Amino acid sequence: MATVRDLLATKGTAVISIAPNATVLEAAQLMNERGIGGVLVMDDDQHLIGIFTERDILRRVVAADKAPASTRVSEVLTTAVVTCQPETTIDECGAIMTSRRVRHLPVIDARGVRGLVTSGDVLAFRVSDQESTIQHMNSYMFNTR
Repeated sequence: MATVRDLLATKGTAVISIAPNATVLEAAQLMNERGIGGVLVMDDDQHLIGIFTERDILRRVVAADKAPASTRVSEVLTTAVVTCQPETTIDECGAIMTSRRVRHLPVIDARGVRGLVTSGDVLAFRVSDQESTIQHMNSYMFNTR
């Protein structure tokens, strides 16, 4: 069964992060530049403090009428971060994301943050896996006659 480790081997392990003292405006600009929906918030020692997502901007900044240029990420980030491990299966990731209603799962092991898996990553991995299965079945069915 495919695991997060397999997904990261394809996707890569690069993680976009920001410091807790950055402004919401800086975080939003970084997210826009990178075309991503969230950033990990890491301290100077690269320990995970929380996550800052589009949902946080909507709920904790815009709806709360806070100024993005003067509000610090540390004031509005999500600290109860749902995570997974490299050994977590892709199916388990999907189930976690669905049940916890999150779209980003930092991948954590004993050494710290190892990557980030998004709902889009899980979907793309599943589609790719299904395409491979279909190709294999077609090859088997039409080449064995």
